[in-house]
Amino acid sequence: MNTKKLTILALLAGIGVVLHAVMPAFPIKPDMMLAMMFLGIILIPEIKSVILLSIVTGVLTALTTGFPGGQIPNIIDKPITALVFFGLFLALKKYRTNIVSVGVLTAIGTLVSGTVFLGSAYLIVGLPGPFAALFGVAVLPATAINTVVMVILYPIAQSIFKRTNLSSSNAVIQK
Repeated sequence: MNTKKLTILALLAGIGVVLHAVMPAFPIKPDMMLAMMFLGIILIPEIKSVILLSIVTGVLTALTTGFPGGQIPNIIDKPITALVFFGLFLALKKYRTNIVSVGVLTAIGTLVSGTVFLGSAYLIVGLPGPFAALFGVAVLPATAINTVVMVILYPIAQSIFKRTNLSSSNAVIQK
């Protein structure tokens, strides 16, 4: 893994942690860090990068979580979600750079993340309410927000990659 890729992943993680930290809770804080993790996976689709980014994302999200006892569930959730997202991304070889596919993948990834997070939180620390209610109040709005954010950010990131010649190290961005 080269320095350019590490720098890009670090920037995405930094942006994600700021978004996650400042996001207001309604009544539970949506996980905005996921959108940045998904963008990093799309831009640099290498297993080493995916694993590194998922671990960093899990730790940073654990540090900024407002969910009672949500530190360990965040650390469990991110690698599982990243690997599921990466697998789906690789399965969509022909359509993966399509904005609709990116939006759908983001929605699926956020749903997976919310399910794994709430499930592991339920098993480890318990939930402050019913699973279905928390899913409806936190996961579904986060899915909508992350999908909209990704649909806006992906074309911008794609354009930046092309203009700065970063795409030469990433065949996925090239069409």
